[in-house]
Amino acid sequence: MIINQEQIRELAAQGKRLDGRELQEYRSPIKVDLNISWTAEGSSQVQIGETVVMAGVKLSLEKPYNDTPDEGGIMINSELTPLSSSEYESGPPGIKSIELARVIDRGIREAKAIDMKKLCITPGEKAWFVTVDIITINDAGNLFDTAGIAVLAALKTAHYPVVNSETGAINYKEKTDQSLPLTKEPVSVTVYKVNGKFLVDPTIQEEKSADARLTIASDKKGTISAIQKGGDAPLSLEETDAMIQIALEKATYLRKELNKFVN
Repeated sequence: MIINQEQIRELAAQGKRLDGRELQEYRSPIKVDLNISWTAEGSSQVQIGETVVMAGVKLSLEKPYNDTPDEGGIMINSELTPLSSSEYESGPPGIKSIELARVIDRGIREAKAIDMKKLCITPGEKAWFVTVDIITINDAGNLFDTAGIAVLAALKTAHYPVVNSETGAINYKEKTDQSLPLTKEPVSVTVYKVNGKFLVDPTIQEEKSADARLTIASDKKGTISAIQKGGDAPLSLEETDAMIQIALEKATYLRKELNKFVN
């Protein structure tokens, strides 16, 4: 279905949307399925409206980086699959895929959501490293927020695999009762500016009609850990402040939705 972007922009200026939602209303359902992969240490599938994203956590024992010998590490990757949109192709990650991974990574890393020192087993020799893979199943808009919830859910459900105390070999078929040392739970909310109005949870057509966007990651206390701007249009200080306030409010909403499925 071809949507006239000018129609979307005109409706936004009137405080309306094609699907009848309020400008700052998320689609439904918001659904979280946990432990969807038995090969991952933690996994989830999150659905917001028709957008579906999977996330999986793998843990490995590695040598710590030289500049942080007493800490573990984290890496987030994303794959925008052709299955999820005809706009994506197989092959190396594109710009959108790289940006998605970096935005989610920044929100978690800058919040210090994981106690990296507790991931260390032997300083300078051995530490746990966390790898998170994001995989899109259906891109119907708002991958940033959907992926952010999926990653957080996967991290919250992750448990260490069993390690042989004598050989040090990892048995990935068995998990311990020990979960990751999460200290904070940052939630990302992306606010879009469309023809002077601010909206959340856009459809694909609304994303393409937007002038700019701002992704804000915050914890349950409202402390902001990361802000990422996208789009060509500039944002004034007043607009930026308004978008941040919307994001903080909606982060509380998304956190409550997530907590219905995992605590």
